[in-house]
Amino acid sequence: MECLNYKEEILSYCNKIGLDTVGFTKCRIFTELKDCFKYRRENLLENEFEEKNIENRVNPYVYMDGGKTIISIAFPYLFEKQDEENIRFSLYTRGKDYHVVVGYYLQKVCSFIENLGGKAVYFVDSNSLPERYIAFQCGIGFIGKNNMIITDKYGSYVFLGEIITDIKVESDIPLETKCGNCNLCEISCPTGALRKDKNSNVCMSYITQKKHIDNKYFLQFQGRLFGCDTCQKVCPYNGDVAFSNIHAFKPFDFMSRVDLNEIVNMNKKIFTEKYKNTSCGWRGKNIIQRNAIINMLTLNKSINLEDKNIRSPYVRDYYHRLLQFLKL
Repeated sequence: MECLNYKEEILSYCNKIGLDTVGFTKCRIFTELKDCFKYRRENLLENEFEEKNIENRVNPYVYMDGGKTIISIAFPYLFEKQDEENIRFSLYTRGKDYHVVVGYYLQKVCSFIENLGGKAVYFVDSNSLPERYIAFQCGIGFIGKNNMIITDKYGSYVFLGEIITDIKVESDIPLETKCGNCNLCEISCPTGALRKDKNSNVCMSYITQKKHIDNKYFLQFQGRLFGCDTCQKVCPYNGDVAFSNIHAFKPFDFMSRVDLNEIVNMNKKIFTEKYKNTSCGWRGKNIIQRNAIINMLTLNKSINLEDKNIRSPYVRDYYHRLLQFLKL
């Protein structure tokens, strides 16, 4: 379906429902990324969440045959900047699960496109395409040295969602990087993940989410319960950004003001009623409880951990590993 005039109609509809950072690029195979993905594989830089099939990472036609345009939409999630607590969840995790929220908006945009006579499918962490690179191609922002997409209005505090449609729309122009000689994110990264090959396997955000953690990372948690905002906090382009207008991303009070005692002793009921519906809930209770225990012990917090509340053999194993580690 070829109708370039639909671009303004789609943009107008997105603005109507509160989405103001939207871009378009031609649907094509991103062959220029194949060598990068091969290099990552050959040098053991892939992590457990990455798709192993490179074709699925560069070919959008795998997800929609006949696609002509990819739409990228940025969803701001920052509501307030406040003094950080010693024990903390990453800023992006504190509101309602972004998979649900972003999916809700993308579905509305897809329905609008279908009413125009086109076909459309949407994705929010549900495909293997390079969403940051696509956002860059769509003019949403530039890719910083911290590998984040950085927008003019919201900095890097955005989620990304994509739509593939058979409507042909004029492409936007990619933005040039603005990092210049700045390397604040690289030198501030607690594990050096942003140096040289950008090794996501040692990124603290990834480490807080992975199932198996080497002992050497225990002392690097430093209050991180899930995710790591260090490279974002030091970025000059995040110094004066607009706050989100998407109410669903407003932080839950229990995520902004952490009750470490509750999380350390958390049972399934508490997890289901509170933490499951946040943007870190998808990883499950045991990962969050494990991280809380790591922080409790390595920061020497005065928390009464009741043995009966460590019901998971997995969490119990980490508890005993930590006790042994801290004796060394």
